[in-house]
Amino acid sequence: MNKIYIVINKYVKKHQKYLPIAFFIGGFLWDSLTLGRIDSLIDTILLFSYLVILSISIYMYNLVDDGKWIGTKIEKWTIYLPEVIQFFLGGLTSAFVIYFSRSVSFTRTVSFFVILIFVLIANEFLKGRISNKYLQFSAYLFVSFTFFSFFIPVILSDINTTIFIISGIISLICSFVLVFITYYTSPSTRKEIHIGKISLLLVLIYLLINVFYYFSLIPPVPLALEEGIVAYHVDKKQDKYEVKYEPSDMFVFWRSYNDTVNWNPGDSIFIFSSIFAPTDLKKPVYHYWEQYDLESKDWIVKDSIPFVIEGGRDNGYRGYTYKSNIVNGKWRVKVLTEEKLLLGTIKFIVVKNNLDNEVKTKTKEF
Repeated sequence: MNKIYIVINKYVKKHQKYLPIAFFIGGFLWDSLTLGRIDSLIDTILLFSYLVILSISIYMYNLVDDGKWIGTKIEKWTIYLPEVIQFFLGGLTSAFVIYFSRSVSFTRTVSFFVILIFVLIANEFLKGRISNKYLQFSAYLFVSFTFFSFFIPVILSDINTTIFIISGIISLICSFVLVFITYYTSPSTRKEIHIGKISLLLVLIYLLINVFYYFSLIPPVPLALEEGIVAYHVDKKQDKYEVKYEPSDMFVFWRSYNDTVNWNPGDSIFIFSSIFAPTDLKKPVYHYWEQYDLESKDWIVKDSIPFVIEGGRDNGYRGYTYKSNIVNGKWRVKVLTEEKLLLGTIKFIVVKNNLDNEVKTKTKEF
């Protein structure tokens, strides 16, 4: 055992500069390989254990400078606490990003990719790196917020703005509990941070995340738009949906359909969507059909069509709407919850097919 410790300790000292960022990325990659459904009991337990271990590790790490662990069995292992913190910080941060990068509406998750990158850069370049206590507790609030924002809706089998706010308050309370316990237990922590400043910082981060949510920069967790297609026809046969659409060019890898719709008088245009929802969750969603008005240079709502989704299906709850009285121009269909939280947007351009060109369509079953 001692030989293994000596080898590990020698390696750590040699690569100390690069280990924190390596463990952060390691946490991200581990989640990418292991995480499944957002409502999976195993995944929930796993992520909850991440949060517990992260909390304990931050507390233990901040007491190292006080000599709290001298003479104990864990003393020689305390040098690895920064790496442990980095691993579970990376794992929890990436979990939210991984779940919602699966949505077809990447623009709805890009804000959290930016935050993830910021945390990576901050950990690498800020003075003190993970030893910076302001950074520690700020990152802790962020990852706990992301965890509770999908954990609470899964437990309650519901999602709305009130539940999101409650999730944020729970994460804020957890963060304050960790801060105050550490602050009043560790003399070295009291020298390094001002309790008023760290409290203000946590509140500001909490408010910032709520601002992101208000402006639909965060998906309405735990719902996710897995597929959105503008189609020429949708037909339901037993438990299958046959979707007839024109596929996009090969180099347009981020979109499955051609966003230019060749329309003939009398034709209808269909919007097919597949929305993932946790088991037992039933929720009304809406397809908002909007046309871009050239005079006002704004989007005008032309129709709002509701349907109820039911969670539990791995590939999402399928549904479609269609519109017949269509005209040329730019269109988009926003997929919204009843609280008008945005799941995604399906954009397309309607062009009258004057030459009766044959459109090369394909039919796919969902």
